[in-house]
Amino acid sequence: MNPAALKAAHDTGFARIYMLLAWDDSVEPARLAGLWALQARKPFAVWPTVLEALPYNYAFLSSPVLDPAYADQVMPAFLAAIAADPALPNVVALRSFNAESAACGALRKALSAHRHHQLVLTEQARPIVTKEFGVKRSGSTRKKLRQDWKRLAALGTVEVINDRAPAAVEQAFEIFLALELGSWKGARGTALLCDPRDAAFVRRLFKDLALRGDASVALLRVDGRAVAAQVLMYCGTTAYTWKIGFDAEFARYSPGTLLVDRITEELFAGPDIDAIDSCSVEASFMAQLWAGRRPMVDLLIDAGPKKSFGFALEARRLLGYQLLRSLRDQLRAWHWIPRPRKVALASSS
Repeated sequence: MNPAALKAAHDTGFARIYMLLAWDDSVEPARLAGLWALQARKPFAVWPTVLEALPYNYAFLSSPVLDPAYADQVMPAFLAAIAADPALPNVVALRSFNAESAACGALRKALSAHRHHQLVLTEQARPIVTKEFGVKRSGSTRKKLRQDWKRLAALGTVEVINDRAPAAVEQAFEIFLALELGSWKGARGTALLCDPRDAAFVRRLFKDLALRGDASVALLRVDGRAVAAQVLMYCGTTAYTWKIGFDAEFARYSPGTLLVDRITEELFAGPDIDAIDSCSVEASFMAQLWAGRRPMVDLLIDAGPKKSFGFALEARRLLGYQLLRSLRDQLRAWHWIPRPRKVALASSS
């Protein structure tokens, strides 16, 4: 929801963004009580348009920005505004919604009070960490980190750089893009540089965020060579570990994990950051580093008074997609399970 990010998505044509603004006109001057940016998209050319509460691809939170004092008034007003606008579809997909936020509580109340149709798609726990809680100080993971750092340090001088000057951020971001392209993501065609449209957007995004001091790229270097890059975004006293890339040549040293562990310490050593959000699922490697968890939910809702055909259609599509992903993961897990081998025992004579 950062204004620079929304403007970058709009100016590059990366997303069709609609802005919902809630104002309290009873005070002078009028007070902004809530903001919600949504993108309109079609999963397929012949599919009905839906609203996506992740305002552009690569966003990691769909929760609106609310003044908590107005949450119970703003969320139903947002739903009513969507339903009343003939240019907007009533079907809204809310992926990566903060389930413990005031916005989520107010949304659930509004959905129940007005009997809006909703479908809970998934409920997950996102790894997070705060200064007060969450850093795992002991255990097998901590032991392995110490061993990997020593092994990496044996190759040369190891350092972590997180320069937040705008020019340095742009340069470091290009290093990240190159590392990602050279990884398995590049081989599968999912790296950011594999799509010119995606590349143009994220470069503009990061340039604009860096100018506001809202982004940086932490680098893990060995003798000046970057072997891992962690892209960070900042909002208030929270840092977000957006994307990570590493040099496959150094994979056996777990450079990405080492970098996240060290940058966590560095960020918490200063006065500006109190929490770090992984922007990732619980199965990610960050869950091994951090004990903190934030409940997240994926929802599909219908802002209209009745269940629409578009809602039923999108619900079937999303449930089918989830089923296929689950089957894929099961097949991958089965593929990697070692098959038992017959062992012949030599007989003694």
